[in-house]
Amino acid sequence: VQLQASGGGLVQAGGSLRLSCAASGSVFRNAAMAWYRQAPGNERELVARITAGLNTYYGGSVEGRFTISRDNAKSAVYLQMNSLKPEDTAVYYCHLAAGREYWGQGTQVTVSS
Repeated sequence: VQLQASGGGLVQAGGSLRLSCAASGSVFRNAAMAWYRQAPGNERELVARITAGLNTYYGGSVEGRFTISRDNAKSAVYLQMNSLKPEDTAVYYCHLAAGREYWGQGTQVTVSS
């Protein structure tokens, strides 16, 4: 399984970005997908998660601003990020869990104040 994340960039506070993660392989449909992020000096933290059954979970700091979704036909997961804050600045990683765990390469999100 390979995960390819994209969509990061530089945005002003209050702006929006949409991250995408495309998965190869045949396990996507039954996998739980998630986005994690890691800021310099911080541990990697869970941002949002979506199960195969479309149950979602959000970290407390992003709930109400971020939305995770998936498209099984495209083997893709998305993270719509609205009302971005400087503290959302981090490298965002796509994660797939299906017995084993897989990580994407990360995409940088920078929010300027």
